[in-house]
Amino acid sequence: MKRFFITTALLAGINCLTINQSFGQVNTTQPVSTIVNDKYTKDVSTERGIITALYDVISGESGEVRDWERFRYLFGKDALLIPTNKNNTGVYGYRTMTPEDYITMFSTRVKTGFFEKELKYEGVSFGTVAHVFSTYETRETKNGPITNKGINSIQLFYDQNRYYIVNVFWCAESLGFTLPAASSK
Repeated sequence: MKRFFITTALLAGINCLTINQSFGQVNTTQPVSTIVNDKYTKDVSTERGIITALYDVISGESGEVRDWERFRYLFGKDALLIPTNKNNTGVYGYRTMTPEDYITMFSTRVKTGFFEKELKYEGVSFGTVAHVFSTYETRETKNGPITNKGINSIQLFYDQNRYYIVNVFWCAESLGFTLPAASSK
């Protein structure tokens, strides 16, 4: 019996080494970014801070230049912004944009003011990963009528120094959905 356990333990150890080597498990982890900008440190030091900064940087009056440097700083490499949509025949889908794509789209399509405000924050985190459901409303002027509502599903990465936005995936009421009452309290 003792021999069986020794043999099993030895084979399990060899198996672990073989599997590790066969998949080439060399740790090639690179930092998400080596750029440090003291101007935006507060923005990325907490989950709440990075979400607040996101809403702040995209909001402003018509013709007001956004701080796109600050916007870019919020995102990790390979980050995506993913709006859901509905085509003319009623088929739902989504598209992906890089932060640069979003800047281009925003700069060319938003001719009115745009203010996005968080109504409710629901966050869960574990280790290096955080997920936030952030219910929002939009307006064309700071105190104007609400033009839309929805939920941003935001994934964050925490490298033990700062947070990065990895994805922002959203759905708006304008697609024909109504927010549950609990989502805006």
